Amino acid sequence: MKRILAADIGGTNSRFATFTLRGETISHDRSIWLSTNAADSFEQLLEMLASSNFDLQPHKADAIVFGVAGPVLDGLQSDPPNIPWDINLTKIPKKLCCSNAILINDFLAQAYATFTPAFKDAMEVVAGNPVSTCPVGIIGAGTGLGKSLLVPDSTGKYTPVPSEGGHGVFPFTTKEEIEYAEFLRAKIGREKIIQEHVLSGSGLSYLFEFHTGEIAPSQKVVTHFADYPVVLEWFSKFYGRICQNFVFDTLALGGLYITGGIAAGNPVIVTHSEFKKSFYNTELHSNILSSVPIKLNENEEAGLWGAAQYGADHLMHKASPRPTMKG
Repeated sequence: MKRILAADIGGTNSRFATFTLRGETISHDRSIWLSTNAADSFEQLLEMLASSNFDLQPHKADAIVFGVAGPVLDGLQSDPPNIPWDINLTKIPKKLCCSNAILINDFLAQAYATFTPAFKDAMEVVAGNPVSTCPVGIIGAGTGLGKSLLVPDSTGKYTPVPSEGGHGVFPFTTKEEIEYAEFLRAKIGREKIIQEHVLSGSGLSYLFEFHTGEIAPSQKVVTHFADYPVVLEWFSKFYGRICQNFVFDTLALGGLYITGGIAAGNPVIVTHSEFKKSFYNTELHSNILSSVPIKLNENEEAGLWGAAQYGADHLMHKASPRPTMKG
């Protein structure tokens, strides 16, 4: 039996959980959520965990896997774009870590989570006929916008691959959307508007302000969808467009999983008619899109399951390709 400490370090919340590895199976023991912004450094965040009476202190874990919302170098370092401090595992005191600690991209963790019960009850948004020889896409908006892939090999197993696709330029199309782009440039102070400026919590707040003239956090905006349906319509439209682009970019005909806190907490964003209308809006290859199944994962601790599965594979010295979770 091995104990794994899994973490999902996001721009808003930092989630931690303990898992037990018995044989080749992981089981979830306990979770705790901490505020990322309450910590002035990664070390302080770990000190907050250590002082929380959590049942597994970091230095006693057999393995620790930190999933972080940002690019990762050598499994040890990251400078997350939506967190005000960097992470360097080589500088963490021994009492707050263990010798078997690994840092991975948070959406690599989401890809690994598809192999676990965390994605078992994913809700069908669009039915389809997946192509087993093509990649499966994972995409999700939260504080930022994350993407990853499951790439199949000739044996039917999948290799999880991380991505920073959320930093690609957002494709505005209509005259009114171009006006919104100019609004965003003025608000953000940048010429280049990337996808996560639009599909994220802050993007939802910007969209609300553009249409209403009012400033509100994303948590409040979602409670006013019924009062301002145009905000929901636009956000759903934008989500569908980026999902379409992701499928075309990667030929993810194996299916698409939508995850992340915004859609998980507000499924209406992807069940709205504007999402499907935008996803299928193409003058070419509509037959390709029609076969792609789309599911929504509403488990907000999926990243923890994925980090734990990565840790379990590491402890068992397994190669990365794995059969994907069906269902």
